Amino acid sequence: MTPLQVATIREYVQNTLVPNVVEFATNAATFLLTVAVVYYVGKALLVPLAERTLQARGAGDTLVKPARKLTLVGVGFLAVTIGFAVAGFGNLLSSLATIVAALTLAIGFASQDLIGNLVAGAFLIGDPKVKIGDWIEWNDNEGIIEDISFRVSRVRTFDNGLITVPNSELANTALENPVAKDKRRLQFLFGVGYEEDLDHARDVIIEEANAHSEILADPGVSVRLTELADSYVGLNARFWIADPSRADVSRIRSEYVQAVKERCDAESIEMPYPYQQLTGEISVENAEDADDAESAAQSE
Repeated sequence: MTPLQVATIREYVQNTLVPNVVEFATNAATFLLTVAVVYYVGKALLVPLAERTLQARGAGDTLVKPARKLTLVGVGFLAVTIGFAVAGFGNLLSSLATIVAALTLAIGFASQDLIGNLVAGAFLIGDPKVKIGDWIEWNDNEGIIEDISFRVSRVRTFDNGLITVPNSELANTALENPVAKDKRRLQFLFGVGYEEDLDHARDVIIEEANAHSEILADPGVSVRLTELADSYVGLNARFWIADPSRADVSRIRSEYVQAVKERCDAESIEMPYPYQQLTGEISVENAEDADDAESAAQSE
């Protein structure tokens, strides 16, 4: 390498490469510092402001939690945008925006189910009748809603399991909240024997309902004959409880059924279990021929 070439390379490094590297490093440091400052300041100011605004309007956790996530995403996007502008990466920002738009379009065509779940999540979050903490039943499943995000919802079962459900499934099926109202009707089928006095059995069922402090007197309990089974007559009791929860439903039904059973036992009202009675006779064909054969065998 000639002295002229060495001088040219040295001049390029000193006058072009080093200044460009220093400028890029300075801009990159400015970008990172700006993003960090804007993000943490925005997080400290905007997230609490959004939460207080929603809570002041009576919004619960169902709306507050997704709003917090959206606010953080917005703060992050704002921080990156301001960082690009302050660092002088305007051309890079324009190129990045084009790339992101193209990627978004491609991902949208490739993940229609994901978009459907996002839209369904927005509808669930905006539905005032579906809230975190609700007891819901759907498609032979039940549990307490723990979280509603924009893609999935999480439901805690009563066996302490956690179900992650796509929002589109919940949005496109019938949801039942058994304790949405201030009172709920329960029912239980009591079976008594065919020989029993049905009016007496009905009186016992009604009296035990009236004796329970948490079963409402208005509306009162009703008892109807609804079934004629093989081994019992079915008396269906319908009664109401106030301020229901799942624990109340299970406990009150259990206490009431036990009280009726003990009362029926005390008053000799039969509550039979299912059974089958076999009738008929067993016959042996050609019995006389069999007796003759047996006699002949003994004589020999």
